[in-house]
Amino acid sequence: MKAYIPKYSNFAGRWIYDGYGRAWESLGFDVAEELTEDPDGLTAFTSQIPTGRENLEEEYVLMSVGECILHNPPLFLKAAQNSHKTFIHVQPHTFPDPWGRHRNFVSRMPDDIIEAINSLPNVHLWAFSDAVDIPGHYDKWKKVNCIPLAFDSIGYQPTDEPKYKQFDVSFVGGWANNGFDEKRKIIIEIFTAFKDSGLKCGFFINKNLTHQQECDLLANSKLTLNIHDAYQRILGHDTNERTFKSLGLNGALVSDSVGQLSRLFPDIKTSSDAQEMVNLVKQALSLSESELNTIKQKNKQDILDNHCYTNRVEALLAL
Repeated sequence: MKAYIPKYSNFAGRWIYDGYGRAWESLGFDVAEELTEDPDGLTAFTSQIPTGRENLEEEYVLMSVGECILHNPPLFLKAAQNSHKTFIHVQPHTFPDPWGRHRNFVSRMPDDIIEAINSLPNVHLWAFSDAVDIPGHYDKWKKVNCIPLAFDSIGYQPTDEPKYKQFDVSFVGGWANNGFDEKRKIIIEIFTAFKDSGLKCGFFINKNLTHQQECDLLANSKLTLNIHDAYQRILGHDTNERTFKSLGLNGALVSDSVGQLSRLFPDIKTSSDAQEMVNLVKQALSLSESELNTIKQKNKQDILDNHCYTNRVEALLAL
């Protein structure tokens, strides 16, 4: 069976849907990345997606980012209707201020298309957020299922012998301006606290590390660090992919405080106070090598068992 999935060339969407593509393929699907990017970074369907059962040689499943439907609603609706199953990642209709004033956080889907999507029994809706059951957020959609982000256990493979020194703690990321540019201030505050900590810190922001360099860096560090956006810290309904990547590659993580992260991984030490994050890293590094390795192996196994993109595909198919 074919699986049509989104394709991004950059930003977080690239790693998320590359991970999903490899997961679909590993589960026996013929992955057809028949989606292309528009200038807004969304995805638009091409004419190659099948729209009529009379022309189909086999069944297919379809994955979509909700807003890309706006590029060609009739084509999408016909493709969804004819699919075995369609899975649409949707945005809420209401989001707390100030973020809800920006198009990055709320759905732009008109009511008539929403109604058409809601009427298709083979279409299933999902979101990274666990706010899907909060009244008002997703009120126009039919049931929206929480499917968090995950670890790409197939694509993220560190080399056995990294070619650089081992850091006490590492972080790889970007400024990630989501429309309010709040994360830059958070990152600078945390990095300033670590600057005078005496720790060997491998922090790389917008440094264009290769995929392999990032894998090796995280896997070879004694500990990893995670930093979230302001809305994630305040609202707590979703965690970034770095959570799963850090735990999957390294197993030891200190993060700022985010509700969903703590609900998924209650043993992970968190704080949104920069100096306290430094203290938590030092406490973890004060453990014996054996104790720290035990923690790492436990967390890595939990990721492999429960939080890979293959797990998420299986959860989608079970809807």
